[in-house]
Amino acid sequence: MERELDPSIACNPAAESKKALRKMLLEARLKAASEPARNAALARHLLDALKQYGANSVGFYWPLAGEFDARAAVSVWLAASPQREASLPVIRERGVPLEFHAWTPDTPMKIGHHKIAEPTSGRIVTPELLFVPCVGFDAHGYRLGYGGGYYDRTLAAWPGAKKPITVGIAYEACRTPSLHREGHDIPLDLIVTEAALYPRPAD
Repeated sequence: MERELDPSIACNPAAESKKALRKMLLEARLKAASEPARNAALARHLLDALKQYGANSVGFYWPLAGEFDARAAVSVWLAASPQREASLPVIRERGVPLEFHAWTPDTPMKIGHHKIAEPTSGRIVTPELLFVPCVGFDAHGYRLGYGGGYYDRTLAAWPGAKKPITVGIAYEACRTPSLHREGHDIPLDLIVTEAALYPRPAD
């Protein structure tokens, strides 16, 4: 296992800018993602989270380099009940909230914005539980993403009064005690890593 990040570096704005921190965490994540044992453990914990919340509609993401690939675990979860549905994000326009379209392992895909694969089903789904990729995360349930703000905008504009359960997916190597927060940042309900499930601390 690789050395954990030094908290004195990760939390000190004077030592590392947000951009530099993101670069360091992306490198740590890429290393962690290359280890099969970590990914197997993360898949088990992802299924534990699904069991814990009992949702029947789940949104997740198409994996980019270094991101945990949740497709196999979600496929196992889907196959266990015909009541369940999964969906992937579709970017209609840059800078607008994401849409989630129905996905199964057999769904044809196309390349969308940012060269990310998107389902061609065309059926919009409103997930009860949303898996969110993390570049990094902290002890308070906040995540560091890529800086595009898509998930923050999507959650802020979520249809209906009930927001989805938000579950971040990350590696332990990308955990840091505290991230710099901005006004639009929304903490996640749970963060899943290969080592543990971290619920959001009570206020």
